[in-house]
Amino acid sequence: MIVEHERGGGMERKDVIADAGIRLVAREGVHALTHRRVDVEAGLPAGSTSYYARTRRELVALVAARLSDGSAGDLDHLVIPDVLTPAEAGCILAGVARGMAGRGDAQAARFLLMLEVRDDLELRDLLTPAAAVRSQVTDLAARLLAALGVPEGVRDVPASQLVVLVDALLMYDTSHAEPVDLETTLTAYLRGIIG
Repeated sequence: MIVEHERGGGMERKDVIADAGIRLVAREGVHALTHRRVDVEAGLPAGSTSYYARTRRELVALVAARLSDGSAGDLDHLVIPDVLTPAEAGCILAGVARGMAGRGDAQAARFLLMLEVRDDLELRDLLTPAAAVRSQVTDLAARLLAALGVPEGVRDVPASQLVVLVDALLMYDTSHAEPVDLETTLTAYLRGIIG
């Protein structure tokens, strides 16, 4: 079980520590995520990071939780019409993906950490299914499918797979591996779902 160390006024400093960890991972890779390096990156006295995350695993968990929290606000005010075409739904989803991709360091850190913790179910879940933003994006996908006329009883699997597709597109976009045409790809996928 990952233990969080809450001590008076700790939330603000924990965010500073987590943000420094995100920058380090995005810039230098997962190996750079050490307590000492985070202290330096955050401009904090030596030992500050250890106060909030005693082990490296707890430090990874702190960074993972911050990554999820940072993305969760993207969807708070998104209104989905009752009826959509695949192109309209693809455009909405592409906009959400672009908003997430706009925080390149956060996305790069998340993808690098996902590989680092792939054998640690609890930490992996903080970056994928258990992440606060994941349930929001899955809910958005389900609402888009509803607006496309996909019956309620069959929405769950296509919604979760749509989130996986968005994640893969984000990885390509963040890594600049290949140009990504979000609208075209997402619209084609949505057309395929509704037949």
